[in-house]
Amino acid sequence: MILPILLYKNKKLRKINKNIKKNYNILNIINNMFDTMYFYKGIGLSAPQIGININLFIIGFNNIKKIFINSKIIKYSKKKILSKEGCLSLPKININICRKKNIYVKYYNHKWEKKKKKIYDILSIIFQHEYDHIKGKLIIDYLSKKKKKKLNFKYNN
Repeated sequence: MILPILLYKNKKLRKINKNIKKNYNILNIINNMFDTMYFYKGIGLSAPQIGININLFIIGFNNIKKIFINSKIIKYSKKKILSKEGCLSLPKININICRKKNIYVKYYNHKWEKKKKKIYDILSIIFQHEYDHIKGKLIIDYLSKKKKKKLNFKYNN
């Protein structure tokens, strides 16, 4: 089922999201999230973007389909990578963001198997973007106040 995506001014996007308990039934939510993400031509989607404030996000691109439950970044590399990012909650906006090139993460998959792994390059960028949503952060938070003010003016008209 395709769900509505919350837009950037919605307060639910600014909440710090809670970890999920193992008995929480999320498979239906995950399936709906993938339907929604693909419908809107995204490559990642977090639960807060569909109005559910839990630590859950998905990534899907180039035959990669990943589910991250109760994720946490354990370690960041020193190397950085510049990426041009868009967001389904900020349609038609792209922002250059400097991210860590590699990260080491822990999370659970949809079968509640505990995972730890190093994530590289584009997958690292997408993971960090979605992880920001779990922490209540949006891509516009990487802009200077001046650029943010200009964007708000543009976005409100």
